[in-house]
Amino acid sequence: MNKFYITSAIPYVNAKPHIGHALEFVQADTIARYHKLLGDEVLYLCGSDENALKNVQAAEEEGIGVQELVDKNARLFQNLAKQLDVGFDVFQKGSSENHHKSSQKLWELCKHDIYKKKYKGLYCVGCEAFYTKSELNEKGECFEHPGKKLEEVEEENYFFKLKKYQGELLKLIESNEFEVVPEFRKNEVIQFIKQGLEDFSISRINKRAKNWGVPVPNDPTQRIYVWFDALNIYQSGIGFGFDEKTYKKWWPADLHVIGKGITRFHAIYWPAILLSAGLPLPKKLFIHEYINIDGAKMSKSLGNVVDPIELINKFGKDALRYYLLAKVSPFQDGDFSEEKLKEAYNSDLANGLGNLVARSAKLLESANFSQPERENNSHVISSEEYKRALSEFRFNDALYFVWGKISELDKYINSEKPWEKLKTHDHKLKAVLSHIIDQIQEIGILLKPFLPSTSKAIEEQFNQSEIKSGKPLFPRI
Repeated sequence: MNKFYITSAIPYVNAKPHIGHALEFVQADTIARYHKLLGDEVLYLCGSDENALKNVQAAEEEGIGVQELVDKNARLFQNLAKQLDVGFDVFQKGSSENHHKSSQKLWELCKHDIYKKKYKGLYCVGCEAFYTKSELNEKGECFEHPGKKLEEVEEENYFFKLKKYQGELLKLIESNEFEVVPEFRKNEVIQFIKQGLEDFSISRINKRAKNWGVPVPNDPTQRIYVWFDALNIYQSGIGFGFDEKTYKKWWPADLHVIGKGITRFHAIYWPAILLSAGLPLPKKLFIHEYINIDGAKMSKSLGNVVDPIELINKFGKDALRYYLLAKVSPFQDGDFSEEKLKEAYNSDLANGLGNLVARSAKLLESANFSQPERENNSHVISSEEYKRALSEFRFNDALYFVWGKISELDKYINSEKPWEKLKTHDHKLKAVLSHIIDQIQEIGILLKPFLPSTSKAIEEQFNQSEIKSGKPLFPRI
């Protein structure tokens, strides 16, 4: 078996998850499930970014301890994944003892590229990053967090020699040895590197960190800064620094899945740290776009943050998975509204897939049709268009292909009129019903990575020797 190690971004746990987290979880889970369908041995890792200043501030606001806050919110992210049928194999917490050990080992491996200096700069708590004035908008705000004032911070920190790796990073990304997709994001990264890289801060003084986070080895006055520490969750979650056998089995990551706002840290900082440490680089970085709410960027200040748990309770997990995968392009910002979700539910799921499954089961039951056993995964290999779309992370195109098959089968049933053949005992009836069941089973298999519980329901209903009609998959709203 080939191994396939996939990660999604490690979310900050200063607040509960929103629909943007659901989008990424579902995208990564679909890729993981697809690789399982191909027969790969898969490990999907996520975790919680806990050693951040924003977590300290959120705990202060709530009047609780930082550990209590990160534990409480980490559970909400794990619960969201569970509610969405997203299968984390590992969920690595940033405050765990093993992670601390692992990040300190990474520091030691990079210490020849680490030095201390006094620094004054503009700090965005939202990004947990320092920015120069040229990297901000015309109002002097971070592009990722407009409306939030940056803090002017002056302190003595440890810095990492990023500049040293400029040429090597450029070569690795241009040659696709470290592959960045889509192409337009790869080109942005290349342009950023060509403008010249600056060394970056990788620690905070205890006073500003409020004594929270991973201590810097041999310097009790400092804590390891969030990006050097958080990115290492991809390694600490599989044993780096304490379980060499597991680490060697899974590393390097085959794919990191991230949102566009953290491209710099994953496409530049992370590979440079690994080069410095003498460790293998991840193979590929897939960068997806964001989801807007009714055409506006989601933000607390606008009051338009969408809770995915509420949507799951109202529409069901596979309805939300379907919308995020079919109606949101991975390569341009998507848009969400509850009205659009309802529309997609009724037209595509209730009237489309659900109606086809119900009418097919009814026909097969009426004909008392029994079917021969067949190889369960035989269809997937033949669907090259579907495979290509999924290998390129075009989830919406892969689902468009599946819904094309749904439409074709509907047309076939309408043209063949098996209910009339049943009345006249037409000798063609058996062939028509065999084709219907064959196609329904294929659709069920093709839906496995996308809508796992729906796929399972179809499989259970249509893999019986005698097929019975049942309750609708998606009752119309």
